[in-house]
Amino acid sequence: MPPPLKSHTIHLHTPRLHLRPMTDADWDILLRWNQDPDVLYYADGADVTAYTLDQIKRMYGGVSQAAFCFLAELDSQPIAEAWLQAMNLSRIIEAHPGCDCRRIDLSIGEKQHWNKGLGTEIIRALVDFGFAEEKADFIFACDVADYNPRSRAAFAKVGFRVAAHIAQPPGTKARSTCDMRLAQTEWAARPNSSEDTDLCA
Repeated sequence: MPPPLKSHTIHLHTPRLHLRPMTDADWDILLRWNQDPDVLYYADGADVTAYTLDQIKRMYGGVSQAAFCFLAELDSQPIAEAWLQAMNLSRIIEAHPGCDCRRIDLSIGEKQHWNKGLGTEIIRALVDFGFAEEKADFIFACDVADYNPRSRAAFAKVGFRVAAHIAQPPGTKARSTCDMRLAQTEWAARPNSSEDTDLCA
């Protein structure tokens, strides 16, 4: 049995989006996005074109045990998934002993909304929540692939910088990936912005 989806009560708001908790009522939309080869090309490091309902329940159920999982809505319609997760990569945990490290993962499932800056809004909302409310020390984007320059650009716009380049084995989907990092001290030192997130717990 897959672990049940662990939900929460956090709602985040950006200039255009409402990030609400992911729930069991969302399996149909998550399944549709996870059976779209175009979406999965950028969202998944593996060379996969579709996941089954059982597979996605296992994936999201597992991630949600140590993450705040959200669906992002535009005009009350779900368009993207995202989460802020406790760091699960030993290479990063070991490089930052004693620090609270988190990671952000996201995917815009509705392709008509690609290239409109919405990913940047989602990242900024999760970063603000992670630092202001969760008191994280560092937030990462992990394994950003060379074939997904939009993702790297979206994180860079929020202030993330490349912390490590990781060469991939020959024959894999990506030739290289990178980890990107933003420190709480860097976020706190930014100029005041009207685009900061409103938190509704």
